[in-house]
This record gives sequence, C-alpha cells and structure tokens, in this order.
Amino acid sequence: MATPDFIRELRASVGHQLLWLPGITAVVFDDEGRVLLNRRSDTGRWAVIGGIPEPGEQPAVCAVREVFEETGVRCVAERVVLVQTGDPVRYDNGDVCQYMDTTFRCRAVGGEARVNDDESLEVGWFDVDALPELHEFGLFRIKQAMSDGPAWFGTMT
Repeated sequence: MATPDFIRELRASVGHQLLWLPGITAVVFDDEGRVLLNRRSDTGRWAVIGGIPEPGEQPAVCAVREVFEETGVRCVAERVVLVQTGDPVRYDNGDVCQYMDTTFRCRAVGGEARVNDDESLEVGWFDVDALPELHEFGLFRIKQAMSDGPAWFGTMT
C-alpha cells in the first residue's frame, strides 16, 4: 500500500515510533457472488482490498475510493462487517504502526476489474470456494462478509 502524504509528514516529526492509524478493508462481491481480490505489489500475495482514509474522509467513502483506485471497479458499501484492532506491525524501514480496521461488505455496480495503480500486480474475481492462497486476515473478512450476522468486534493476530 502506498504511504499517504499525511503519514510521510508525520514520520518526518515522529520518526519510526508507533503510529495508531485507521485502516479500511472492502470485501466486494459481484452479482454472481464472486469476491474481488488483488495481488499486492508490496507482498506479492493475494488480498482483499484496503487502505488508509485521508484526514476527514468517511470510512465508507474510503472503501469505495480504494476499490476503484486499485481495481477499476465501482462499488457501494452496504454494511460494516467488523471492527478490529491488530497487533503492531514493524515495516522493513523500521516504521511501526498499529491499525484499527473497519471492514465493509461492498457490492460491485460497474467498472471492469483490472490493475488500476501501482499497488496491484493482478486483480480478479474469485468464487468463494476457489480462492487463491490468502492470509487469515482476508479469509476471516470474507467469511464475515458472507454471513448475515451483526458486525464482529475483536482483535487480529
């Protein structure tokens, strides 16, 4: 994920110390029930779509924006799937962040799935019973997005 300018500015002042940041994840389904994934350029792994809201940006607006920016797909956010805080993450450059992720179930309404920026190597629609290898983070979010249950609140590991 590309580092937003406002975080670069914060890092100039705080160095590598822990930053507490909002994170947004979008689990996008099409009319056939397939889920939209991207293979990330930073890790080479398949993942659900996500990003960081800009200051003042509403979470659902961020989800829709991130999906379009990364995949070319237009979507609408339908509901909150989960809110979860993860463990701190240490990046190769020494930066430390901890994210509070809000995940949205989204519905595709237009566009064509394609690599739309430098954050993705590949983009595609997948049947939920034929997903590529995903980190548990993504699998859990897809499972929660498929359920009719209330939003899930907990911690990531």
